[in-house]
Amino acid sequence: MPIYEYRCENGDTFESIQSFSDAPLTVCEICGAPVTRVLHPPAVQFKGSGFYNTDYGTRSREREKAAVGDNGASGGESKSAKDGDGTTAKPKEEKAAKAD
Repeated sequence: MPIYEYRCENGDTFESIQSFSDAPLTVCEICGAPVTRVLHPPAVQFKGSGFYNTDYGTRSREREKAAVGDNGASGGESKSAKDGDGTTAKPKEEKAAKAD
């Protein structure tokens, strides 16, 4: 049997186990005020040949993105030559010369 969530006009929230054929509750179990059933969207994931494989995050998709990122680096720079913010790392000598 499904569990339904209800919310009253006063803001109280509670759950109730009911059969599909049972009528919805109309009175709050806590304060006696009128209630409405709270609806939540279902978790749906479409799979099969009619849907794009890239619609869902997977480890193989992460590898594909990483491969594209490595191939798209300009000037033959590797991904390891870049800092965390995407800028290219400069040798320590250049940094020290600018500091002087």
